[in-house]
Amino acid sequence: MVVLLLLVLFLFIIVSVFVYINHTKSITVNNLPPGSFGWPFIGETLAYLRSRKNGTPENFERERTAKYGSPPVIKTSLLGHRTAIFCGPEGNKFLFGNENKLVASWWPDTIRKLFGKCLNTSRGDEAKWLRKTMLTYLGPDALSNRYTATMDIVTRRHIQNQWQGRRELKVFNTVRPYLFELACILFLSLDDLQQITELGSLFNVFLKGLIGLPISIPGTRFYRAKKAAVAIKKQLIMIIKQRRLALKQDVASSSDEDLLSHLLVSSDENGRFLSEMEIANNILLVLFAGHDTSAVTITLIMKNLAEHPQVYEFVLKEQLGILGAKAPGELLNWEDIQKMRYTWNVVCEVMRINPPVVGAFREALVDFEFAGYTILKGWKITWNAVVTHKDEANFPNATKFDPSRFEGAGPTPFTFVPFGGGPRMCLGKELARVQILVFIHNIVTTFKWDLLIPDEKIEYDPLATPVKGLPIRLHPHQV
Repeated sequence: MVVLLLLVLFLFIIVSVFVYINHTKSITVNNLPPGSFGWPFIGETLAYLRSRKNGTPENFERERTAKYGSPPVIKTSLLGHRTAIFCGPEGNKFLFGNENKLVASWWPDTIRKLFGKCLNTSRGDEAKWLRKTMLTYLGPDALSNRYTATMDIVTRRHIQNQWQGRRELKVFNTVRPYLFELACILFLSLDDLQQITELGSLFNVFLKGLIGLPISIPGTRFYRAKKAAVAIKKQLIMIIKQRRLALKQDVASSSDEDLLSHLLVSSDENGRFLSEMEIANNILLVLFAGHDTSAVTITLIMKNLAEHPQVYEFVLKEQLGILGAKAPGELLNWEDIQKMRYTWNVVCEVMRINPPVVGAFREALVDFEFAGYTILKGWKITWNAVVTHKDEANFPNATKFDPSRFEGAGPTPFTFVPFGGGPRMCLGKELARVQILVFIHNIVTTFKWDLLIPDEKIEYDPLATPVKGLPIRLHPHQV
């Protein structure tokens, strides 16, 4: 078995070197961005992944821009592809403003193979239709009319069952299953706790294979993630079939008026409906986007609130004011969310210092010029939110935690990009905002807490996560 694996790996490297040499010979343009393509096939991927593992994804770009005189774009090779890294707000503005013109959304092989055909991997009119269709259940109107009260109910139950009566816990490990349960309830009307738990366990494996080399050999992260993705989609298709039958027989309950039902009954302008696999792929996407990034953000918020007691007190004061204006037991509503201005400034500052997602990828649709350099058709392009957020030119005293940066007009456009921008701005931005604010309201009005591991390391694997899960000691408020 070992000999076979080594043989496969050897052949893989030989083919990769051949492709690399032939591709390099085809590049004759003189004004390519400065930088290095690194090793054949591997390129500079290992250094790129190492910077994420070390919790400093900004260093990969900083080291290279410093080496080449801080150009606005540098070339490299990541995950088997020629790649241009666009730097700073100018690069962000260019990419966000040229979507579907000069560039289009692109994701590494691992992500495309694991998610399959869905919103993230679609382009053009199909992507526009999918986005519009899904925004019906993820945009502000849906959140104000459908979801806010449900989020509050599930959050209160979670805190009662998982936080009350406990002296110590790990925040990330505790909020992640709760947010996955919430996503299943909101998007699928799924209330089978055992099935939710099984899906959640598979998601943990799935997530670890999203970023890396697409080597499908037993024992690798990608191999395990592929198996998990197949298992998740199998369960989702079973749920889809059951819902389709219920809709056909007109026995679906009012609680089933969710994203799943909407995807089943929606067709594009040509009358084409999504296949069951396409629906499963898109549900997989929103389940991922609807819980993991929020779990990371909530964990980092709680870390920062413990590290900055004065900020915690300001948040508590705002939330107690909202709580005091409501009748006992009354649920949060959309108007309450809009009042949480200071709390949202705190959330934004947390995402500035540690954006949950480093950035995203694009693909050059044609040869084009940027800042005097040529980007070739087919090259992949990436931007890095962490670098932009921690640049002193964009945020003076960038390492200082200061929520006041987001008062008034807030940061200069294209300097604060935790949700991306342009036509591809994160579809779940509003959903994440409400999820996070509902949780923070309930947790700060119930507890104060201390960190058990001060200065706990954060790694991007692939999302920004404290390596020990942020263990804390709880102090319930005296009623």
